Amino acid sequence: MSGVTDLPFRLIAREFGCPLAFTEMINARALVFGNRRTVDLLRSAPQDRPLGVQLLGREPEFLVRAVEALAGRPYDVIDLNAACPVHKVTKKGEGAALMREPATLSRLVRALVSCSPVPVTVKIRSGWDQASVNAPEIAKVVADAGADAVCVHGRTRRQGYSGRADMGVIRTVKEVVSIPVIASGDLLSADAALKTFEETGCDAVMVARGALGNPWIFRDLAAAYKNRRGSPEVAGRDSEEVPAGPPGRSIEEVKALMERHLRLSVAHHGAVKGVIDFRKSFIWYSRGLPNARVLRPKAVRVTGVEEMLALIGEL
Repeated sequence: MSGVTDLPFRLIAREFGCPLAFTEMINARALVFGNRRTVDLLRSAPQDRPLGVQLLGREPEFLVRAVEALAGRPYDVIDLNAACPVHKVTKKGEGAALMREPATLSRLVRALVSCSPVPVTVKIRSGWDQASVNAPEIAKVVADAGADAVCVHGRTRRQGYSGRADMGVIRTVKEVVSIPVIASGDLLSADAALKTFEETGCDAVMVARGALGNPWIFRDLAAAYKNRRGSPEVAGRDSEEVPAGPPGRSIEEVKALMERHLRLSVAHHGAVKGVIDFRKSFIWYSRGLPNARVLRPKAVRVTGVEEMLALIGEL
């Protein structure tokens, strides 16, 4: 999630049992040219593994050079973004626009597979719009090009994040390809994840918006996986390595986690930017808490660490 899954966010998620995380979307051209902000998105830590790097682009030569630029950095998966619905991305023929260019997408995947030292996955949507739902065909294209797995968000580009994800499309993708299929969309709880497994037959699920202000979802998922008959251990981990559920969510626990996330953000980004970046997390963490509606307008204007800590204390 661009602008969200920075290192502090990922570290918090991993504390709650998230077994695999991805960087924010990395523009391949910007990485090749050494754009400072883009390179900064790759910052990681020893406990931030396994880690996927998600690349955005439509030029095979720049994707190959981007992989070369990643040499020596710690990562375990390369993910090609063919799902981003944002206009400033799709107008350049990138992201979800690649759903309309299967031949181009095939060349991109082949280029990545030819040079990547790690598995290559591809994130797609159900289609460009309801009149062109083509995820099964696109999934076969990326599988034939050598991708190791495909992640399907069950909405079209035109839908963005509105409406409901189409689990039927994901099920069809699972039926037509032999590579692992990862389901995405509407995974806002462990129950939703289990229902997705049942409805689609998918091999894994990817959590995005469900983790906003709610890293407990990974602890819930770990417990759900453990109780799911016949399921493998989460990412091959021993069960004792994953925090046990169900989690407590007292106000004091939420506030303590907010303070920890804030301090991680400040340590990572610096005092001012760290607080500014944390503002959106304040909104997400405080959903449903007393005084939240009163304090949120203040939180989005705060620039100092102590002032933000004081607002958290008032919740």
